[in-house]
Amino acid sequence: MMSPLISDEKQTHLAHTILQFLQTNRDANLKGEPAIVLKEIKRVLNEEMKIEQEVTQSVRAKLESYSRNIPEGSQEWDVLYRKTYAEELRKRNLG
Repeated sequence: MMSPLISDEKQTHLAHTILQFLQTNRDANLKGEPAIVLKEIKRVLNEEMKIEQEVTQSVRAKLESYSRNIPEGSQEWDVLYRKTYAEELRKRNLG
């Protein structure tokens, strides 16, 4: 398993920032207690981070399975990574 994309502290900070925005934005209408909304924001962030990790791992595995070595960071690797990443999102109905 890869390490998280962002730390738990940063996820918590982001969740609080999102909650604060929702509380102060007149176009947003929160239904429920702020603590419950904050917990749900954290849950969604955590789930999205897991999905991002899964997609990234899958894309890297596909690129590593090619018969010839494509150096990471090369222009060819970047193009293939973006293309494979987009395909993986489509396959998961995420993009």
